Amino acid sequence: MFTPIYLNEDQALMKVKSGNRVFIHGGAATPVCLVEALQRRHHQLNNVELVSITTLGNVNFDKPEYRKAFFFNSLFVSAATRNVVNSENGDYVPIFLSQIPLLFRRNILPIDIALIQVSPPDVHGYCSLGTSVDIARAAVDMAKHVIAQVNPLMPRTHGDGFVHISKIDSMVWYNAALPEVNYENQLNEVIEKIGYNVASLVEDGATLQMGIGGIPDQVLKNLGTHKDLGIHTEMFSDGIIPLIENGVINNSKKKLNVGRSVTSFITGTRRLYDFVNDNPAIRVMDISYVNDTSIIRQNPKVTAINSAVEIDLTGQVCSDSIGTYQYSGIGGQMDFIHGASLSEGGKPIIAIPSQTNKGISRIVPFLKEGAGVVTTRGHVHWVVTEYGIVNLFGKSLKQRAKALISIAHPDHQELLDISYRERFGYNMVGVL
Repeated sequence: MFTPIYLNEDQALMKVKSGNRVFIHGGAATPVCLVEALQRRHHQLNNVELVSITTLGNVNFDKPEYRKAFFFNSLFVSAATRNVVNSENGDYVPIFLSQIPLLFRRNILPIDIALIQVSPPDVHGYCSLGTSVDIARAAVDMAKHVIAQVNPLMPRTHGDGFVHISKIDSMVWYNAALPEVNYENQLNEVIEKIGYNVASLVEDGATLQMGIGGIPDQVLKNLGTHKDLGIHTEMFSDGIIPLIENGVINNSKKKLNVGRSVTSFITGTRRLYDFVNDNPAIRVMDISYVNDTSIIRQNPKVTAINSAVEIDLTGQVCSDSIGTYQYSGIGGQMDFIHGASLSEGGKPIIAIPSQTNKGISRIVPFLKEGAGVVTTRGHVHWVVTEYGIVNLFGKSLKQRAKALISIAHPDHQELLDISYRERFGYNMVGVL
């Protein structure tokens, strides 16, 4: 029997010193209580480097009083960190999600302090990283000092997320609801059409990877009559629950983790957190495994569904920035786009609305100056908008351009045609 000793958060955070590199657990597992305690110490600290992927909850470091104390070096930018990352007090590391653990394990970014959130320990002394194993597994393994926010509302998940209390140096008891995200709020007519189009590409027996946002959840709503689907995805959301309950998702055709849904982090509502709690059919694994292309490709008909900011007429996909403004990150898009392309019967899909909410075309002659190419034109296969579906694999530059123009918003097709002619001329031989 293990009896943990709990400190209060201010006592625990005294371990952080100026010049330390501090890892912050991400997603629904963001340890807001510990982060707030760290922020309260800002007047005592200088040059503390913070590293994290997506954070949720009240973790705003974009305040003048924090500028001397903290530098936010983000590994994936989210709404809570976007302003500070694009300021002189932050930065961004472009890296595939699958390779972030290598930064910790190879001491390229050695971690002094890891701030994590876990479930209470069981009778054997094991806590669970719960909703977010992702890069946290490596951070916990490599950190010199681990501070855990212990929350009875954190689900215990099966997989790679168990941490024995002997590995935790300081524990803080904090009973609070996890941050929730409801993608139902993002639905509109355009997303519904895109979801329908993407779902038409999903075959029975496919293994699904769903990215973040309303489009993947809308795709799931259109899969109710499918059979024998599997899940191997970096992110797991509420939309998967009814398909598991109805037997549409049974993971019976997968080659790896047969009968189990595999993910790396879980973000959604309380219903989702309760669903995954102590559920052996859900495995929450290290991101270096989940997003490993050599693992992904072994499952059949991997259908990877991801979105983007914009795509140029040759097929280059920008997913992480708006010009030079860092909006998100490379994440796992390339891991799964490439993995799906190597899977037998796999379909890598980029699904985007044809234009922004301000009426600006997302299919463009050239990416914005300073934009980052996340998925190269050599990796792109299927592209879907509300106006249709095209497959760029094996197509020439001219063929790609014509195909993409055909699924652009009608309001922008004329200008895109003009751009096509300026670049390629009028010769249509071999284009159609």
